[in-house]
Amino acid sequence: MPHNIIVLGAGYTGALAAGRLARRLHTDDVAITLVSAGTEFVERVRMHQLAVGQELRAHPLTEMFDGTGVVLRHARVDEIDVTRRIVRVSDATGDHELSYDTLVYGLGSSWDTHGVPGVSEHAHDIAGPEGARKLHRRLAKLTAGSTVTVVGGGLTGVEAATEIAESRPDLSVSLVVRGLLGSWLSPRGRDHVRTVTDRLGITVHEGAAVTAVTEDHVTTEDGRTVPAEVTVWTTGFAVHPIAQASGLEVAETGQIVVDATMRSVSHPEVHAIGDAAYAIGQRDQVLRMSCASGTPTAWQAADAIAARLTGRRIPMAPLRYFNQCISLGRRDGLIQYVTADDRPVRAVLTGRVAALYKELICKGAAWGVANPLLGLPTRRHRVVTSATQPSEAPA
Repeated sequence: MPHNIIVLGAGYTGALAAGRLARRLHTDDVAITLVSAGTEFVERVRMHQLAVGQELRAHPLTEMFDGTGVVLRHARVDEIDVTRRIVRVSDATGDHELSYDTLVYGLGSSWDTHGVPGVSEHAHDIAGPEGARKLHRRLAKLTAGSTVTVVGGGLTGVEAATEIAESRPDLSVSLVVRGLLGSWLSPRGRDHVRTVTDRLGITVHEGAAVTAVTEDHVTTEDGRTVPAEVTVWTTGFAVHPIAQASGLEVAETGQIVVDATMRSVSHPEVHAIGDAAYAIGQRDQVLRMSCASGTPTAWQAADAIAARLTGRRIPMAPLRYFNQCISLGRRDGLIQYVTADDRPVRAVLTGRVAALYKELICKGAAWGVANPLLGLPTRRHRVVTSATQPSEAPA
């Protein structure tokens, strides 16, 4: 019987892991199944573009994995039984059970309301294509002078606010930030973000923790009322509760606690990648939820699984950062260079050069996912052992 590998989620990390496993392992020895609720790979880092009506290139999963040996299963993941090593899924034909020898958990994250009253009822999210398209339809109905308020001053919030303001200069756009705008950036980076928001006419409310959202305004902790015919909520992401319900060891965030090879510390047959993984990077820092974190965790998990199955030494991907790429509309951007543990340094790129840099990064990431057997050489090895055996010394 082949060794059954199930990969949950076909986002950046899940699709990368499935393709990398197919490139590493002999098809006679393993059966790789990729479970995805959707039929296309979604470039999640472009949801702010989709929200303003820009057309994005389609990446059908069937085309991406044609000829790779990866079996696609279009279904929703409902439950994981780690005792029986079963994943329960559902699709148009009903409920099903999929058994695994090795499980790669890459279900990612979704928007987080933080329990703030009114968010679920009145705010929009851009955590995925459904939310982004819904926001686009709402924005299209707004007339000149209408108010749009983006809550959240992280990467998603800054990109959403600048994209909306650039594409709809007739709207009154506000950005509500709990602390200082760009507080995680270097002084030069913060100055550039402020320059762009001023140029685009975005009103920035700093030190404003939102405590309630209504259909026409948001209220902050210090008593401010910010008009908002449309509210966009971008205050962070929350992981899917399936992991915690399964009995896997998770952190307070709900992320699966993993070792340096992305293997669950409580269930060695399970690996977690991307936003779902509580992984430690440089200087003992927990990796932040991002594409920049997800890619190396997917590489590490796939290579570790392949190495254990084939009896080879485990390579170690560097879990480190190089820069943060921020879109500031289509004609401007910011590349903030950082240390390995994600601390900003003085060096930055700005303007059109930065916008082009960010675009190349996005296209490169999508190309790598959409072409799983291209790029690196295909070296399929035969399975000789169990992936749940104690780890060999890493290379």
